[in-house]
Amino acid sequence: MGILRKLGATTTAVAMMGVGVLTAATTADAVAPAAQTAVAPKVAPKAVVAPKVATKSTAATTLVPGKLRLDKRCMTGRILCSNKKTRKLVFMVNGKLQAVVDARYGAPRTPTRNGMFKVYRKDKNHVSTLYHSPMPDSMFFSGGQAVHYSSDFKARGYNGASHGCLNVRDRKKLDWIFARVPVGTKVLIYSA
Repeated sequence: MGILRKLGATTTAVAMMGVGVLTAATTADAVAPAAQTAVAPKVAPKAVVAPKVATKSTAATTLVPGKLRLDKRCMTGRILCSNKKTRKLVFMVNGKLQAVVDARYGAPRTPTRNGMFKVYRKDKNHVSTLYHSPMPDSMFFSGGQAVHYSSDFKARGYNGASHGCLNVRDRKKLDWIFARVPVGTKVLIYSA
């Protein structure tokens, strides 16, 4: 305390929200007798808000709460949203859920691309020119990748994979979605 008296300052340590804040106040009677105690300031200091710490993933800030883990971009317009983690394809119109179906994606060697796309072509009874397999209710969104019904997915479930397309195993629901998705509809595929 001898050094502080020589400087003419009293020091008050204030701890706020887990962050130590050190303030110094100069007083006119800093050279007061040792028996005098320091008086706390009458005005409460402003709260210190700690900056938000970046999390491992920013997915939590881009998702709408709920078990479908929808991206916020799924909440506007007409859109097909598919989250690879929940393995669901969701058809939304202006933030309102229209239909949900199980989805299967490409194998590691032929992955389904993530990103925002648009349906650029539809074919009710498409047959793959590469694999010669039927692809009913095809809605092409990126190159040769399409959302379509898969009889293999219906038969084997997740014990298989596509060649990059987004497979659906519920033909009836996909027929319903196909009839309501015009060319130009947004398609969002993500992992969160």
